[in-house]
Amino acid sequence: MADEGNRDPAEMLIVTGMSGAGRSTAANALEDLDWYVVDNLPPQMLKPLIDLTELGGAGLPRVAVVIDVRGRDLFAQLPEAIKALRERRPLRVLFLDASDDVLVRRFEAVRRPHPLQDEGTLVDGIRLERRRLAAIREVADVIIDTSKLNIHQLATRVTETFADVGAARHSLTIMSFGFKYGLPPDADLVADMRFLPNPFWVDALRPFTGEDEVVKEFVLAQAGAQEFLDAYAAALTPVIDGYQRENKRHSVVAIGCTGGRHRSVVAAQELAARLSGIPGVAVRVKHRDLGHE
Repeated sequence: MADEGNRDPAEMLIVTGMSGAGRSTAANALEDLDWYVVDNLPPQMLKPLIDLTELGGAGLPRVAVVIDVRGRDLFAQLPEAIKALRERRPLRVLFLDASDDVLVRRFEAVRRPHPLQDEGTLVDGIRLERRRLAAIREVADVIIDTSKLNIHQLATRVTETFADVGAARHSLTIMSFGFKYGLPPDADLVADMRFLPNPFWVDALRPFTGEDEVVKEFVLAQAGAQEFLDAYAAALTPVIDGYQRENKRHSVVAIGCTGGRHRSVVAAQELAARLSGIPGVAVRVKHRDLGHE
């Protein structure tokens, strides 16, 4: 049993910055990286939250807290809270910024007032917020200017900055299925293996599945089988690279045959083996209809 007194503390990150600079996008990207994200937390609640993570041990290994001027007067206590917490444990601060003219355009696009605008103009609210955030910006560990970034580019920057070293940036599921049971509704791409002879009609192979070596050898020995798998893997590689650039973190490639027990099972396993070497991609195989008789 692990020593309760020697647990590594949860990794802590404070996400703050200018309203309209992309805090929500950053928070979503962190959640996709399995951070536990708490939004709009008053600075006074940071210490109780840290106490909670220490009680939970490894249950909350990475915690990100979004704190911004929506806390009004409470926000003024954030610099002191950061200083005190850094004396207690490792803590990073991510500050999201953007130019005033970009922030104005973003607020006008969504037709919402600035949280500090009150009776003044939008520019008044932005300038007041910038003054209040100056001390936080000075102590930030990471500053990202989002003026020229769209939401996908920002999410990618956050992912690259805060993902574990070597962690997958894209999760690829290769799913075998039977067309007779319907297309997988969550498939991004679908391939059809029914151009190969069906082992079901070979009496000696019918009781087995694509997980058995005898069926695998039969399927891969058919004309066009290896050529298709090599070509399809080559075609998918730039697609998966593009998914990563667009910050699409999950995708499903469905491989079908008639019943989902033979040809598609072999093809899914073989395709996974060919794609598993793509950097930043975690590949897993799922056989949806293998249990059907």
